[in-house]
Amino acid sequence: MSETLPETMTCIEITEPGEPEVLKPGTRPLPSLRPGEILIRVAAAGINRAETMQRQGNYPVPDGATDILGLEAAGTVAAIADGVDEWAVGDPVCALTNGGAYAEYCATPAAHCLPFPDGLNMVEAGSLPECVFTVWSNVFERVALKPGETLLVHGGSSGIGVTAIQMARALGSRVMATARTAEKCAACEALGADRCVNYDQDDFVAAAKAMTDGKGVDVILDMVAGSYVDRNIEALAPDGRLVHIATMEGPTADVDIRQVMVKRLVVTGSTLRPQSDERKAEMGRAIRQRVWPLIDQGTIRPVVHTTFPLAEAAAAHRLMESSAHIGKIVLTV
Repeated sequence: MSETLPETMTCIEITEPGEPEVLKPGTRPLPSLRPGEILIRVAAAGINRAETMQRQGNYPVPDGATDILGLEAAGTVAAIADGVDEWAVGDPVCALTNGGAYAEYCATPAAHCLPFPDGLNMVEAGSLPECVFTVWSNVFERVALKPGETLLVHGGSSGIGVTAIQMARALGSRVMATARTAEKCAACEALGADRCVNYDQDDFVAAAKAMTDGKGVDVILDMVAGSYVDRNIEALAPDGRLVHIATMEGPTADVDIRQVMVKRLVVTGSTLRPQSDERKAEMGRAIRQRVWPLIDQGTIRPVVHTTFPLAEAAAAHRLMESSAHIGKIVLTV
């Protein structure tokens, strides 16, 4: 079942691995649907670090996934495949995708779609799925942040950071963040962080100890790695948990394993895109139950820095890599 559809669509293609300028508009056939999938007429697509890495040639595309960039989208349902009961053509949705959102149309499993949040526009909705899925699966499932515990979020002004701050605060935890500038720190605190440390001026380990009366924080969400790993271990409380979601400073680190043992720490991490469709569907069900009502109520809100037209994806990637933004950068179609 579908609306009247064209045979081709405009999308953004990677002409060769490299700098943002390698992103160019191109024309492709519309994606074909497999059972259980829907086709989204895309209105907005969030920009994510993983997509800049894929553009550079440093993030392999999983088997069976499209090479078109884009891990999240908002729009309307344009077609549904066999086995889809919940959605109908014309429904507004936002979705985690397996790629393909930098395009006029994108196919994704129906189980990865979420109902359109109350009061949000397409740009705001398109900024949510990848960050919410990442934070939920890592902070609340993988390392089980509990009410009353303290979370430290590195990169607090990033799309992941602003999402983690709000989700942790809304679900009953204290939050400390790190960011580079006074403006970014102020934004983190306005979103609910109890303290934001300017890491160019202050030591986050000392700040974490001071905020917790010397105990240390319970959970750290880290996207830096490199030299931060050993310092994170120092900043953690006994029985603390460190979860990695990126390696912006590098994938290797010197670690004092004795501290991991003595403090009984958990050091873990994950990437979202390679996980199975079934696992992502499980995440989606939990998010719909636990997080989506908080978005509908306005307790958690999207933070969109700016938008770019689809054809200007290269400019959006340049801004992402400059780290000058607060919150999400979104392409509009």
